[in-house]
Amino acid sequence: MNIFTAVLAGAAVFLCVSARAEVANRIVAVVNDEVITLSELNSAFEPYRASMVASHMGAEREKVLAENRMILLNRMVDNLLIEQQSRKAGIVLTDDEVTNAIKDLLKRRNISQDDLQKALDREGTTMEMYKKGLWDQLVRIKLVQREIKSRVTVSDEEIGAYYLKHREDYEGKETVRIRQILLPLPKAEDRAEKEKIRADAEAIHKLLLKGESFESLSAKYSQGAAAAGGGDIGYIEKGMILHEVEEVAFSLSLDQISGVIESPVGFHIIKVIDRRGAGFKNIESVREEIREKIDQEKIEKKFDEWLDALRMSSHIEIKL
Repeated sequence: MNIFTAVLAGAAVFLCVSARAEVANRIVAVVNDEVITLSELNSAFEPYRASMVASHMGAEREKVLAENRMILLNRMVDNLLIEQQSRKAGIVLTDDEVTNAIKDLLKRRNISQDDLQKALDREGTTMEMYKKGLWDQLVRIKLVQREIKSRVTVSDEEIGAYYLKHREDYEGKETVRIRQILLPLPKAEDRAEKEKIRADAEAIHKLLLKGESFESLSAKYSQGAAAAGGGDIGYIEKGMILHEVEEVAFSLSLDQISGVIESPVGFHIIKVIDRRGAGFKNIESVREEIREKIDQEKIEKKFDEWLDALRMSSHIEIKL
């Protein structure tokens, strides 16, 4: 190969690489004077791709991937609009605020930084992507507080109407709503197998204490009837379930996770996700609770209206 031929070959390789890079970084959305590139979309979509590929086949898989990529792109457009509006409003978010939010999360879930990193690795998410998502949430909260929350009021008449409409939520027999992970015992008496199942239950319990989702672990490991629904077995009254489980269920606080409970049918781990009853609650005792519910509903509605109006007044082009 002479020098001229080698130069041409090198140029061809460079052009191919450049073309691939250009395709990977082509613009998929224009949001006012900013853009979202294909590489940014692909990077954000990657953590969701694996589960979709695993759970769908053939043409359906491609359809699901395309639909969810478009949903994610629209969400990225919304986030960019919110970011632009936040800058216009002079809203500033520091790195320290994001760092402190992560520290607060770790403290509330009683997990370490390494535990969080391992959870992100399992989901195919980087720490930078996680921080970006958290940054978006914190900016949105600040924007809502400044632009929307100050314009929302809740009257006593609204509180009274809500109380009458949802009266059953504030009176009646004491009930608890629980999620359950159940590992049943083998039909034949087998001490070694029983101890193995107990050890499995203890291992799952440790994952829960590290902050892993009760719903996902139930769907993955539980063999109870409600496993597919995240282990949610609904509201129970006393006398409805096994005594060993019931005794613990009614002693737990809201959102508290039990230890491993042994019963004649197997090993259970439960979480209380709601409580009702325990006598009649008058309106005065639940006034602030109702006010907060109505307030949140109004804020969410006004935010959606505000975002719709922002979309209408912005220049948005989708090029996917």
